[in-house]
Amino acid sequence: MTIFAAGVVCWREQEGELEVLLVHRTKYKDWSFPKGKVDPGETLPETAVREMHEETGVRLRLGRKLTTMHYQVPSGQDKEVHYWASKLRPKAWTEAKFKPNAEIAKLEWVKAKKALKKLTYVHDRELLVEVIDFHKNQELETKALILLRHAQATPRDEWQGEEAKRPLLPDGKSQAKRLIPVLDAYAPKRLVTSPWMRCYQTVEPYSKKKKRTLILRSQLTELSNALSPRKTRHAVEDIFDTTKSALLCSHRPALPTIVETLATRATAAIRDDLMAATTLKPAEFVVLRLTMGKKPKFVGIERVMIDS
Repeated sequence: MTIFAAGVVCWREQEGELEVLLVHRTKYKDWSFPKGKVDPGETLPETAVREMHEETGVRLRLGRKLTTMHYQVPSGQDKEVHYWASKLRPKAWTEAKFKPNAEIAKLEWVKAKKALKKLTYVHDRELLVEVIDFHKNQELETKALILLRHAQATPRDEWQGEEAKRPLLPDGKSQAKRLIPVLDAYAPKRLVTSPWMRCYQTVEPYSKKKKRTLILRSQLTELSNALSPRKTRHAVEDIFDTTKSALLCSHRPALPTIVETLATRATAAIRDDLMAATTLKPAEFVVLRLTMGKKPKFVGIERVMIDS
């Protein structure tokens, strides 16, 4: 039976040099990255954020997804660990309250090249090499663009009112509430949605919880996409111009137009995974990572499904 876990490679730049945060575990006397096992009912992104906070006192949002590590623990069980690279905000470090404890003896910021020698395990060193390469290629610091399909809605053949007002089912409303902590792991700042009821109800719980304005775009509705895909494309392209991480919520029939628009800025390495986003299930989403340079491009993608 595989053990699932998640963790974070927390990084910062000091005088132009890449540094990573390592933890020294009391019991094992080793140096590694913050990580831990998935709690029942958790998604992997939630686990990564929780474990980071529990082990270091740092609250952060997830950055670029890294390669998943597979290895055997001493008991012989297989372990699968999912990692994200997250840039430290100075304020988050100032507010962190860490005290040595039975699990973590101390924290230490280490220059990346020195950390390659300090880390105890091969799989952690392999992970750090990936982070160093991303940094060298200016693909480590990214912003998130989340593409979300609305939650489970009332079936069309069971709804007698206007299509724009067709609401979520009770299960869909539960999905919308469940999305709150999962989306919060990425902390999108700009929330853009189709104004039709089932999309609005999907994002509203998160927007209320985080006190963020919902931006309504009629171009993202099913009808607008059917009548003028060009307008839908323009609404998607507008999101590229924001400096903030963003979330876009729309309908299944509009997903092909949205995905094709996003694909114009995707690297070849992720294009197939991005095109597969046309098959998102209700309340499922993908997180795209957009670089921060003069010519931003999507360099990473992950797909996230919740349990309702």
